[in-house]
Amino acid sequence: MPRQIIPFAAADMSALAKSLRAQLAARATPPSHVEMLNMLARGAGHRNFQQLRAGAAPAAAGSPRPPADSTALLRAARCFDAQGRLQRWPSRTAIQHLCLWPLWARIPRGKSFSERGISTLLAGLNLFGDHAILRRTMCERGLMTRTRDGRDYRRVEQVPPPEGAALIRHLRSV
Repeated sequence: MPRQIIPFAAADMSALAKSLRAQLAARATPPSHVEMLNMLARGAGHRNFQQLRAGAAPAAAGSPRPPADSTALLRAARCFDAQGRLQRWPSRTAIQHLCLWPLWARIPRGKSFSERGISTLLAGLNLFGDHAILRRTMCERGLMTRTRDGRDYRRVEQVPPPEGAALIRHLRSV
């Protein structure tokens, strides 16, 4: 899954530099990655990086989205047959996660499934015979939820990332 692009702007570059210098001078050791993100956010007038990220508006309908990664898209598309079934489980984790989106799109919205029901559906969407890894990974990635006892599986409604949406469109057009 691609990183969320968060725009960063400081109204006053001099104030940003002074804030960073003061924050760095107060430290005995170099900051970690997260601490540096927080310093930058504070220097631009935010409470912390979480507040900066929360204020970054998601792509609205009609606004341009970042382009899909064509290399990842082609690698993922090669894993599917002409009927949109997943032929093999990719070795690269990023491609695995990308390949889940077309499967997610074929799970009916708002429908509850038993473990057997979702396994049957996923078994029809793959040719390599391991629907359990698909079910498990979709739950881990937040594409599906399941109850603690595993009796109820549901698709989680969300907007796919640009690569996921492009792969779904590509497989529908084949």
